[in-house]
Amino acid sequence: MATIHVDVVSAEQSIFSGEAEFVALPGEQGELGIYPRHTPLITRIRPGAVRIRVPNQADEEFVFVAGGILEVQPNVVTVLADTAIRGQDLDEAKATEAKRLAEEALANRDSDLDLAKMQAELAVQIAQLAAIQKLRNKH
Repeated sequence: MATIHVDVVSAEQSIFSGEAEFVALPGEQGELGIYPRHTPLITRIRPGAVRIRVPNQADEEFVFVAGGILEVQPNVVTVLADTAIRGQDLDEAKATEAKRLAEEALANRDSDLDLAKMQAELAVQIAQLAAIQKLRNKH
């Protein structure tokens, strides 16, 4: 089967670089599925799970991204993530606590500027918990 090169990077580090048969991730307008020789595309991505099907590997690679930009070329997919965490590095207890703190801060906000920032943080934490749940259900 044909493959496509995939790079998932954050500001801190490269999270994944390698060949894949298929990539799925949360685009701004909905879930995107990318196969080799996909039409070129640039779009924003929402917080959620990036799933990478690696040739000759039973389990998909799984990366949580907290938003960013996706660039697709016929033979290369690049995910430039605001924050990216490998699936095995996700910590449910930490994400649950961060969600609780975001909800608490949202309830005690001082201004509309705080509201937008807190809603964005809460959305990231909810997406991270959903990604953890999805990863857990695969195993």
